[in-house]
Amino acid sequence: MVYSMTGFGRSMKKNEQLAITVEMKSVNHRFCEISIRIPRQWMAFEDKIKKAILPYVKRGKVEVFVNIEGDGLVKRKLHIDWELMKDYYHSLQKANEQFALHDRVTLAHLFQLEGVTEIMEEENVNEEMEQLLLAAVKEAAEQLVLMRKQEGEALLADIKAQLSQIEKGVQAIEKWAPDVIEHYRERLLKRIHELVPLPADESRILTEVAIFAEKADINEELKRIRSHLQQVAATLQTDESIGRKLDFLVQELNREINTIGAKANDSRIATQVVEMKSALEKIKEQVQNIE
Repeated sequence: MVYSMTGFGRSMKKNEQLAITVEMKSVNHRFCEISIRIPRQWMAFEDKIKKAILPYVKRGKVEVFVNIEGDGLVKRKLHIDWELMKDYYHSLQKANEQFALHDRVTLAHLFQLEGVTEIMEEENVNEEMEQLLLAAVKEAAEQLVLMRKQEGEALLADIKAQLSQIEKGVQAIEKWAPDVIEHYRERLLKRIHELVPLPADESRILTEVAIFAEKADINEELKRIRSHLQQVAATLQTDESIGRKLDFLVQELNREINTIGAKANDSRIATQVVEMKSALEKIKEQVQNIE
């Protein structure tokens, strides 16, 4: 099964106290990297969120956005600094006496003075809220994987089409390869006869042809290409993370195709090499997005 590293997932879970929305998106990355944005009061759950996502994602950069709304997030409590209020009161009374004032000191006035009152917030996270959060995370991860799977199916179809093109190129080159040596021998004889009117030394010609045949032999490269193509096909059928292995196989295929292009002194083979490299380049682009 082929999975893309690009995807998006979203889930919302709620109860009577709060509503939790989890969104996650993933893009290409060499390793598995998960970053989480979550309200400060819930940051203690970052590690649990990552552990909940890891079974679903083996590779890619995943960004997780957690939004929590509701009255059950925190408990609010009024704190009154009675000692400070007393100090304010006595200071105001003393100012009245000191300056012969008659301002009334009211309770409303005292409560408005800086530092007298403070709204204290306490985290109100219980097991039910934690389970609700993790349920939303898992559901969003499942949606993410579903999209990655759908994207992967499209990648797989395109890769198979390009592999088919490479296979056709290999078949054509295998058919033409034996003719390369004979064509070289004919060209060599023609060239020698043009330059030397006398009968040519047949043994010398055979030696030159043998040297050329050894240099131009591409049978090993063709065998290795077929082996790599089989490995790619087998890898595409596994359920593991296959992106890195495919990337390595693509590099090996590219090396063998380049070698054939350098060795084979034949215009037909050269044309096929260009076509094969073009197909391989398309595969390489797709492999960069495979998990």
